[in-house]
Amino acid sequence: MKLGIILQSNKPEHAWNTFRLGITALKANHQVEIFLMSEGSELDTVPDTKDFDIAAKVAEFKTLKGAIYACGSCLKVRGKEESKICPISTMSDLLKMVENSDKVLVFG
Repeated sequence: MKLGIILQSNKPEHAWNTFRLGITALKANHQVEIFLMSEGSELDTVPDTKDFDIAAKVAEFKTLKGAIYACGSCLKVRGKEESKICPISTMSDLLKMVENSDKVLVFG
């Protein structure tokens, strides 16, 4: 199955659960793409906490060959020119992810 996930939140628990699901799906031999938009595009600045090891989850997701994309317009609104975690993408890229996914989930 191809799973598309949209992360729209910068809350640590939302990001943590998004990547936990992505990792679980990748380990079950599914394909997973995560698109960061709105506040989710701030993922590279969301701090780890005692309960939510986001940096470790992102690293594990990438090691398992999960794909991550960040909305360029969302980054620009926040005064950022790039994401330290992934390539900048567009609405056309998001549309392609939605069209190619068997299921799409939104977190946040």
